[in-house]
Amino acid sequence: MPASASPPVEPAAPPPGPPPASPDPTGSEAEVEAAGGSYSKRSAVGTVNWGTATLVGVFAGLLYGGSKEASASVSKDAEVMLKMGSTPDKREQYRLMRDAMEKRFIRVAKGSLVGGARLGMFTATFFGIQNLLIDTRGVHDIFNIAGAGSATAAAFGLILPGSMMWRARNVLVGSALGAGICFPLGIFISS
Repeated sequence: MPASASPPVEPAAPPPGPPPASPDPTGSEAEVEAAGGSYSKRSAVGTVNWGTATLVGVFAGLLYGGSKEASASVSKDAEVMLKMGSTPDKREQYRLMRDAMEKRFIRVAKGSLVGGARLGMFTATFFGIQNLLIDTRGVHDIFNIAGAGSATAAAFGLILPGSMMWRARNVLVGSALGAGICFPLGIFISS
């Protein structure tokens, strides 16, 4: 190699500019984590916010269970009133009334909690299965709603008390009813 020859040329560095486009429109995972946040996957079109739907189900169950127990305790209040009328002592009347109100409060509170837990679990299961079907299939349509209703009703039929034959019957009936009710609802919601 002659002494006057220039050294080999290295390839030029790419010009500084914006980084290549990421498939995630909110930025790359590293950028989000560097900013102190956490990376979350974008949900498919049509998925339902599972937490909000579950919370609405819990509150609706609380209202339904409490109102059902409150209306069922009307006959028990009539019995207390009859007892109070037959007791001439005012202290005894107050004690009977206080006991009746305490029992009614406990019944209504218990009915509210049980109703909220039941409807909340049902709602969480339904929307969880529906979102799973939407993510798996990649499309939001009537069949996701009908499939989620069928699977949820079948699951709740399975946990009802009884023999295995009775539970198998509940699973079949729940599956058919869940699909039968949710298919028209899916048509209504999708349109």
